[in-house]
Amino acid sequence: MPFTSHDSHDTPEVLDRREGPHGEVVLRRHGELLQIIANGCFLMDTSDGRSERRLVDAAAEALTAAGGPPSPHLLIGGLGVGFSLAHAAADPRWGRIAVVEREPAIIDWHREGPLAALSAQALTDPRAEIVQADLVRYVNETSDTYDALCLDIDNGPGWTVTEDNDGLYEPAGLAGCARVLRPGGVLAVWSAQPSPEFEETLRNAGFQQVRTEEIPVARGVPDVVHLAVGPG
Repeated sequence: MPFTSHDSHDTPEVLDRREGPHGEVVLRRHGELLQIIANGCFLMDTSDGRSERRLVDAAAEALTAAGGPPSPHLLIGGLGVGFSLAHAAADPRWGRIAVVEREPAIIDWHREGPLAALSAQALTDPRAEIVQADLVRYVNETSDTYDALCLDIDNGPGWTVTEDNDGLYEPAGLAGCARVLRPGGVLAVWSAQPSPEFEETLRNAGFQQVRTEEIPVARGVPDVVHLAVGPG
C-alpha cells in the first residue's frame, strides 16, 4: 500500500464515502489518481502498483522453487485498487484466484464504480472470484485450501488498519494462514517497511525458508514482501 505524495495545492475529490463494518471507507480522486482511505488512514492509490504486482510474482516464484504444483490456487487477502488481482489474472499459471475483501464498498467500486477500469477484465476471468468476508475469520473457517496466500490488507504487520487485524500477524493468526495452505504452500505478506520481529514470529510459528524481499519505491523506505513456506 505505497504512499504517494502530491502537490499540496491539489484538493482531493471525494467520490464516495461509506460506513462499513469496520468504520469509514472513502474513495477519492486526487488529480489522475484514485485513493482508498479507511478510518482516515491512507491505504493505497492507483499511482504505481509495482509492489502489489511483485507480491504475486514473488509468491509464484517461491512456490515454483518449493516444487509447487501446476495450476496452483491463489488466495489474495485484500482487494484494494485491484493491482494484485489484475496481475494474477493476467498470468496463465494460476489455476484459481480468490480474493477476500471485507468492505462491501470496495467490492462495489470494482464491480460498478470508478475502480472497474482496473479490474473489469480480471473479474470476467472464470478462474477469479471475490469473496466478501473478514480474512481473519475466513482462514479459520473455510474448507478451501490454496497453494499461495498473498496478504495485503494492512500497511504491514506493525501498522494495521484496524486493531482486530493485529492478531493475523501473531501465532494464532499465522496458524489460520497455515491452515489454508496446502503442503509446501507459500505465504507472502506485503509491508511498508521491514519487520525482523515478524520474521521471527513466522519462524516460531513453524514457517520455513523465511526471507524478506525489498521493493524500491520512488522515495523513502522500500516496500517489502515477507515470504515463507508453510509448516508441514
